[in-house]
Amino acid sequence: MGTELDRAHERSTSMIGTEERRHLGVVRVDEAVAFARACAEDDPRFLDPARPDFSVHPMYLPSLLRGPRGGLDDEYRTDGMFADEVPGTAGLEVRLMAGGQDIAFHRPPPLGEQIEASRTIERVERKGRPGSEFLLITVTKTYRAATTGVLAAVTERFIVR
Repeated sequence: MGTELDRAHERSTSMIGTEERRHLGVVRVDEAVAFARACAEDDPRFLDPARPDFSVHPMYLPSLLRGPRGGLDDEYRTDGMFADEVPGTAGLEVRLMAGGQDIAFHRPPPLGEQIEASRTIERVERKGRPGSEFLLITVTKTYRAATTGVLAAVTERFIVR
C-alpha cells in the first residue's frame, strides 16, 4: 500500500513541470504599509504613501499566498499551512517544513495592478536513510503584474516527512 510519504512522492513527482497559476488581486497601499509595519520596517519609503519615493516592501510579493479574500477554513491544514501550499501533499498526514528560499527581484510591485503567481515543481528528491526518509520538493514561483511584467522569481524548497 505504501506510506503517506510514498503518496506525497508519487503525487509531487507526477506534477513536475506542470504550471499552476493563481490570481492574487491588486497591490493596495494600505495592505503594503500594514505589511511593512508587521515586518518592523522603519524605512519611511515603505511606511508613508505620501512620500514621492514610496515603494512596496520587496518581501511583500513573496509573502502573498492568496488573493485579498484570504483563505477559507477548509483550505488550511491542521498545522496552519494552506493545504495546497506544498504541491502533492494536500490531504496527507505528512509534516511540512520550509527548506529555504531564493528570491530574484526584477522590479517593485506596482500599486493597483493585477498580480498573478505561477508555480511549477522543478524537482522532487527522496533523501535520508530507511526509517528517516524525507522529500525535498523544489518549486519555482514567478510573480507578474498585468502590464509591468515579471516582478520577482522565487525558488522555494519544502521538506516533507
